[in-house]
Amino acid sequence: MLTWSLEPLRLELKYTWVISRNSSEYKPNFIVRVADNKGYSGIGEVAPNIRYGETPDIIEAFFKEFKTGVQGTYPTLSNFSRFLDSLPLPHALRFGIESAFVHYLCASQSKSIEILLGIIAPAEVKTCYSIPIMEPQQIEEFLLLNNLNRFPAIKIKVNKEFGEESLNVLKTKYEGSIYLDPNEAFDDADELLLFLEKIKQLNIAFIEQPMPSYCITDYLYAKSKSPFPFIADESVTDNSEMGEIAKQFHGVNMKLMKAGGYLKGIDILNKARKAGLKTMIGCMVESTLGIGSAMQLCHGVDFTDLDGFMIVKNEPFHYLSEQNGVLYLTKKFPI
Repeated sequence: MLTWSLEPLRLELKYTWVISRNSSEYKPNFIVRVADNKGYSGIGEVAPNIRYGETPDIIEAFFKEFKTGVQGTYPTLSNFSRFLDSLPLPHALRFGIESAFVHYLCASQSKSIEILLGIIAPAEVKTCYSIPIMEPQQIEEFLLLNNLNRFPAIKIKVNKEFGEESLNVLKTKYEGSIYLDPNEAFDDADELLLFLEKIKQLNIAFIEQPMPSYCITDYLYAKSKSPFPFIADESVTDNSEMGEIAKQFHGVNMKLMKAGGYLKGIDILNKARKAGLKTMIGCMVESTLGIGSAMQLCHGVDFTDLDGFMIVKNEPFHYLSEQNGVLYLTKKFPI
């Protein structure tokens, strides 16, 4: 018999996290725990995303529904995954529950996560570092205070108001590759393309989700005219049709909290590659538990953005360390 619990994990941030649609001083995450009567257990993280209507109250309510429906033990991961599919769970909660179960299976069956999931887990992963939206004149000091020139790439969050100015400041202080992330800030293709024309000389690797996901016609038009590739983020969830995504974007950013589980995340990456899309693995603001999970799937991906734990003041697990923009496991994952 398995017992399940959900506990809050308030992650205090080192600075205000600002993107085009909101700002945060802390993140109200959760930890899912599962254990049997033999002493085996597993944990998973839940990072609610308000973009998809996920609030702490909703997470707690759906977890109660999950606990009402879950029965006994499940012999296989696929068996448990089918049960989860029968419930209308928020994606982040589904991932927290499924990952806790995966980690429990690893412990109870004495299997590595690579063996259980049939993957190749890398020993190290390069990551970019993300700069939140701030006044352009603050960027130079932010780079220096956080020693960001050690990273091979920087992702910068921008809005329409001073995105161009922010990028012009960044280019004078940083020589590496730039990932540009407007978080759906632009309203249409004409507005976006006018902005991109102004910055086309910069060393930008890609533009991540510049317009809202419903702007399908605008993406179809803008894709061929953009000087930079488009990477889908908010447009990609667990049930996205990759053939349609490939018409609008050049690549996809898979986040486990959006995918809803290891298995669904792996499926998204496989389908994206089959559709000829570049692949990226990203994260929300999470502890090293959630981001350690994402790191397991990074073999063969084109881009990684797994810096979310680095802005947390009270990170409790310490699964990962970072040196010169490279992530390493500091202890066995999972335990």
